[in-house]
Amino acid sequence: MLTFDDRAKDWDKNPTRIERAIAVAKAIRAAVPLSPEMTAFEYGCGTGLLSFALRPYLGPITLADVSTRMLDVLREKIAAAGVANMTPLRLDLASDRLPAERFDIIYTLMTLHHIPDTAKILGSFHALLNPGGYLCIADLDQEDGSFHSSDSTFDGHNGFARHDLRHQLLAAGFGEAKFSTCFEMVKDRRTYPLFLAVAHKG
Repeated sequence: MLTFDDRAKDWDKNPTRIERAIAVAKAIRAAVPLSPEMTAFEYGCGTGLLSFALRPYLGPITLADVSTRMLDVLREKIAAAGVANMTPLRLDLASDRLPAERFDIIYTLMTLHHIPDTAKILGSFHALLNPGGYLCIADLDQEDGSFHSSDSTFDGHNGFARHDLRHQLLAAGFGEAKFSTCFEMVKDRRTYPLFLAVAHKG
């Protein structure tokens, strides 16, 4: 099965991924009062599609991923665009120390369901946010396992039930999360809704 490193070079050639990033960015902008004074952190950034869509509305953005080749593609895109406010970072929050910097907004797209320990990663996100900061998670609604059925190496979650994730966010220290449907993916003739969860750190 192809890894994310293997898929990095051609990642942006899939128009659905671009459409998805634009739709999620639009949903985040509608839910959070973004400003160029806000520092941002994207975890599981891949080639940076979501951050590029949000870049005009934010200040400095740190883009973190565990895939070296995804980050290589991202660096090429940043250089080609002459962007000054985006910084790639190789980081695995499952095993690495937290960065020293704190942020005003953290967002993820189709990342959380790949992380086995949801409670730990939500706790890390809470620690990385400034007081008053926002966490925005775009991911799969709970599904029957068919989304990753062709990937025998997948060991994450088959999406999330919104009420369960809401309780996990509360347990991590966040305030009440607001959920909305932000996109629908079609894969193998099946439709998979994506939610956007927005939680606030008091």
